[in-house]
Amino acid sequence: MYEPDTAAILPDDEELKADGSNFSSGHDEDTLQLPPPTSRPAGPPFACPLPVSVEPVMFLSVFAVVLQAPLTTQYLWDRISEDVGYNASKMSECGNRSAGPNALQKEVETLTAHWNLYISLAGFSVGLLVVPLLGSWSDFAGRRPVLIIPNLGLAMQVVVYLIVMYLKLPVAYFLVGRLLSGLSGDFNAILAACFAYVADTSDRKARTFRVAVLEACIGLSGMFASIIGGHWRRMQGYINPFWLVLATSLMSALYAFLFVPESVEKDPSAKLLTIRHHKAVWHIFSTGGSEGGGRFLRCKLWLYMLCFFLVVSIHIGSRELYVLYELSPPLCWGSTLIGYGSAALHLCYLSSLLGLKVMLHWLEDSWVAVISLASNITGLLVFSVADTTLLMFTGYGFLFFFVAATPVLRAKLSKLVSQSEQGALFSSVACVESLCFLVGSGLFNSVYPATLHFMKGFAFLLAAILLLIPASIIGTLRCLEMRELSDAMAS
Repeated sequence: MYEPDTAAILPDDEELKADGSNFSSGHDEDTLQLPPPTSRPAGPPFACPLPVSVEPVMFLSVFAVVLQAPLTTQYLWDRISEDVGYNASKMSECGNRSAGPNALQKEVETLTAHWNLYISLAGFSVGLLVVPLLGSWSDFAGRRPVLIIPNLGLAMQVVVYLIVMYLKLPVAYFLVGRLLSGLSGDFNAILAACFAYVADTSDRKARTFRVAVLEACIGLSGMFASIIGGHWRRMQGYINPFWLVLATSLMSALYAFLFVPESVEKDPSAKLLTIRHHKAVWHIFSTGGSEGGGRFLRCKLWLYMLCFFLVVSIHIGSRELYVLYELSPPLCWGSTLIGYGSAALHLCYLSSLLGLKVMLHWLEDSWVAVISLASNITGLLVFSVADTTLLMFTGYGFLFFFVAATPVLRAKLSKLVSQSEQGALFSSVACVESLCFLVGSGLFNSVYPATLHFMKGFAFLLAAILLLIPASIIGTLRCLEMRELSDAMAS
């Protein structure tokens, strides 16, 4: 790890080691030839004039992903509607709210949800294998390559999407783009590298808030992308916004190459395809890591990872349904309202950051996570019964603190292992996050069309019920920690 605070000390230490004055005569020749373990990593070609590191990479990457996600769903809706002949009946059906959905409308909703599922499966099933390799490899080869390669993969995906739109190819060709992005690590690899970079360059005390700042970048970028995407699509269609997605992905890769300094000591002999990456991950969860800690520590690692899996899966799965829910009766939103709704959702990242900063002064972070989950549950319950625009935006309002749970869980996991194991830990987190996309997208895109006939918002009700599980686990673990501390003080 390279800490800026120690940068001024390292050169003097290395000069002493270079002339051998601080080595005893008992050291052999091989030991003297090894490079200093704390040597400063090579810097980027240029120095960024702003006091930031990976935040612009996160901002640009999220902008590209969020801008294209709802547009892709709407494009699928329009193409499938055109194929089944639903365009003429859509406006009349939305205008007559007393009429139930006809067979064509149900077919369009079902096919769109299924194609969303197939496209997600194509990318994330491949990424499930690639992301842990890239994440753990970055612990030896450096973080910068894993910030660059996935962005180039996202750019290739957009190129395929543009070809499909220009040539009016079948939507099945979207699968090719997702496979290319998945093979390069997809957006989850960027997340893993960014959070690992923050763990490299922050201390344990400030880590929770640093992680929250990085997640706030996700919200701020997503808010801008949502507003721009809705208006732009209404005025100029789909193709021009996707050109901006392509440019933004390339800008993110270029920034990482030019301005992001390396945060770990690079090993020139590091290999990507090796079993030791998976062994490092297994070592953490089977033994509790190099710091030890016994059965309770291993139990906390597994349970916090389970909570992270449930929370992220539900976030992803329910979020993919918002556009479908808003497009169809009784809401019948256009692209502008969809953009405002997505912007309101991403604005919650900033309100969560502010709330986290304030609450951490008075509450332990476990209780902050429980409050965050309560905010999420309330919003989902409102969504499940929303049949007007006002009620839908009320649900978005209740989500004002829903993002705070994930940075707390990331920070808790990071603090349970030693500094030398951060790369392996975030590799496992990236693997779980890929699985979250797979499970969340598969579950909710399957539940939504299957329950349209008896309750349109049942998928949101199911999500709210499932979130009670991580809230209970986090609260129980905190109570056990407090009891353990009390017993230790009493003895």
